[in-house]
Amino acid sequence: MHGGRRRRRANGPVVLAGLLITVGVAVAVWRLWPSDGATTLRAAAAAAKPLAAHSKLHPRKRTVTLLTVRGRLPHGVAVGARAGALVDARSGTVLWAKRPHLRLPIASTTKIMTAVVALEYLRRSDVVVVDPTVPRVQPFKEGLRAGERVQAWKLFYGLLLYSGNDDALALAIAAGGTWAHFLALMNQKARQLGLKDTHFRSTSGLIDRDNYSTAWDMAALARYAMWNPRFRAVVRTRVKHVAWSAPTYAKIYVNHNHLLGSYPGADGIKTGWTTKAQHCLVASATRHGVRLIAVVLASPNADADARKLLNYGFRTRAGRS
Repeated sequence: MHGGRRRRRANGPVVLAGLLITVGVAVAVWRLWPSDGATTLRAAAAAAKPLAAHSKLHPRKRTVTLLTVRGRLPHGVAVGARAGALVDARSGTVLWAKRPHLRLPIASTTKIMTAVVALEYLRRSDVVVVDPTVPRVQPFKEGLRAGERVQAWKLFYGLLLYSGNDDALALAIAAGGTWAHFLALMNQKARQLGLKDTHFRSTSGLIDRDNYSTAWDMAALARYAMWNPRFRAVVRTRVKHVAWSAPTYAKIYVNHNHLLGSYPGADGIKTGWTTKAQHCLVASATRHGVRLIAVVLASPNADADARKLLNYGFRTRAGRS
């Protein structure tokens, strides 16, 4: 970077300045095009600061109350889920709840937090180099190949529509440097948001043991996530056609959220299922300026339960927007 005629006369301060400039350029290049080297990627990601322009929280201090209760909660809506909650997303008012603080496994609704954290570290156009460990995840994956370069925005659709466990791991390593560091970031974010009954042991939700939350905490997390326009744009998408490099050429992601397109106003958010967690659903719908968030955990019929809650909510909120 420096001309030959300056090398002989370079003193200590000049050499130091040159090194600082070199390091600065290297970091800038990495931000635009991640390195193939795992060591470089992990070191840079570990030192990175979140983008988080949308965040309403100070890194160390909780400055907002995500959910509030005003008056006695009604219990008139019968749902089959073991636990559930209904929230007015604008105000954070809890409109209905059933065992809201019961800790339960949450399956792939875990990916809401995975997306929230990854969105704070990755720009839409950032290129993710798929780590060699990613294709080995089980059992539900879209088929990412080791070493392929994928723009981050495509992985977010794979994560939240197709619910790929390989998408979750690819984003985690790209954003956190390592799976373990990213998992720590997820749990740190849970503490920042005041999610007192939430703990993550998995970036995908595949692991049930020690990966849990509550209807209350998931409603709070969903409300926070929906403040991010990038997140909202993905979760409201029913079908996404994505161009891909050879030999794949193209992919089609179909959202597992069956409320989209069948329930008026539905615009998110995420489904989940494991044998232990049963069916889980965090759903959002908006009508006439009113957005509601419904959470049902361990449900025999999550879609039907969410519809009941959303119907109840829109009836009670009519005329209050």
